[in-house]
Amino acid sequence: MNTMEPDFLQQLDEKDQFKIQYFVELLLRQSKYKTFKKELTNRRNEIADGAVLTHSEIWNELDV
Repeated sequence: MNTMEPDFLQQLDEKDQFKIQYFVELLLRQSKYKTFKKELTNRRNEIADGAVLTHSEIWNELDV
């Protein structure tokens, strides 16, 4: 995937910048991204509840 140059959007006028923003928001609302968003939300809830691994638990799981 190509990355845009940081000044790419700055070269567009305000109306075109809004169009780009609008279509990006539409893409992010698609179902294939909703699954990812749901996973992130679930993980944030787990972290808030303290369900995190310690450094030593991670290394023990790797059996290093």
